[in-house]
Amino acid sequence: MNKRRLGKSDLEVSEIGLGCNNFGYVKALDVNETRRIVHRAFDCGINFFDTSDSYGDSEEFLGQILGNHRPRIVLATKFGSQLDSEGKKKGASRNYILSAVDASLSRLKTEWIDLYQLHRPDPDTPMEETLRALEQLIQQGKVRYIGCSNLSAEQLAEAEEISARLGLHHFVTSQDEYSLVVRGIEKEHLPAIEKFGMSQLPYFPLASGLLTGKYKRQQEPTPGTRFAEKPALGQRYATPENWEKVHKLTEFASRHGHTLLELAFSWLLSHKVVGSVIAGATKPEQVESNSKAGNWKLRREELEEIDRITASD
Repeated sequence: MNKRRLGKSDLEVSEIGLGCNNFGYVKALDVNETRRIVHRAFDCGINFFDTSDSYGDSEEFLGQILGNHRPRIVLATKFGSQLDSEGKKKGASRNYILSAVDASLSRLKTEWIDLYQLHRPDPDTPMEETLRALEQLIQQGKVRYIGCSNLSAEQLAEAEEISARLGLHHFVTSQDEYSLVVRGIEKEHLPAIEKFGMSQLPYFPLASGLLTGKYKRQQEPTPGTRFAEKPALGQRYATPENWEKVHKLTEFASRHGHTLLELAFSWLLSHKVVGSVIAGATKPEQVESNSKAGNWKLRREELEEIDRITASD
C-alpha cells in the first residue's frame, strides 16, 4: 500500500484508510466482527484508522483489538459531535476538549492520539479557545497533530490566521464529504486546504454505496444495504442526475478495464491534496477490495473526460 504524508506533519498514512463508524454504530458490528475487519486491514497494509467519540462502541472496540499493533498505525479520532439526546456532550470548548480527550484515550487504551479532529464547527465557542486547548494537549503529549472536519473555507482561514498569529499548532487535515457525485468542496474548500498546506481526507467516497455498483436504477435496494435501511440516503444520492452520472462513469471504467469502485477511489487519489481515502467496511472482504481499488493512475485526458461526465454537480 502506498503512503502519503498528511499536510505538514510527519504522519505517513496508507492511501486507503479504514473508517470505523460501522463498529458498534452505523451497522452495530460486535467486537468479534470488528476484530476480523481490523486484522484484515493490517494484512492489506492499511495503517490509518479513523474513528470518533460519537461512533458508538468504536473507540472501545479498537482499544480491545489494537494491542501490539498500536505503535505502527496512525490512529485518528474526533471530538465535538453530539453524544447524547440532551446535547450536553458536544462542542469545542476548552473544558469539554480536556475531558473528551481523556475519555477517548481511556476507551482506545492508548497514551496518545496521532490525529485529533474537531468533528464539526461549534458556533458557541471561539476558534481561539479551541485551538489553545488543542495546543495544551499537544504539549502534554496526549495528541500529536490536530485536524478538523466539516468546516467552511472561511472557518479554515480563521483557524489558520489564529494559529499563525499566536504560534499555535495548525490543523494539518480537513475531513469532508467528497466523491465523484459530491464535488462541492472544489470551489472554495480545496483551494484553501492547498493554500494552507493541509491534506484532504474524503469521507463517503462511494456516496454511501451509490458508486459501488451494487445499486441499480429503478430497482429496490437489497435488504440490509444502507439505502434499504436508511431511505433518506437513497433519496439524497439516488437522484436522476446521479444515476445518469453513474451510468456514464460505469461505462467509462469498463472501457478502461476497471470497476466503478476502482474509478471512485483512484479519481480521489489523483488529487495530490488528498492524504487518504477513508473507506468503511462491514466485512473483511470489503476491506481487501477497498485496499486494491486506488491503483489506477488516471491520465490527464481521462480526468478531463470524468470532469465532463460529472460537470453538472
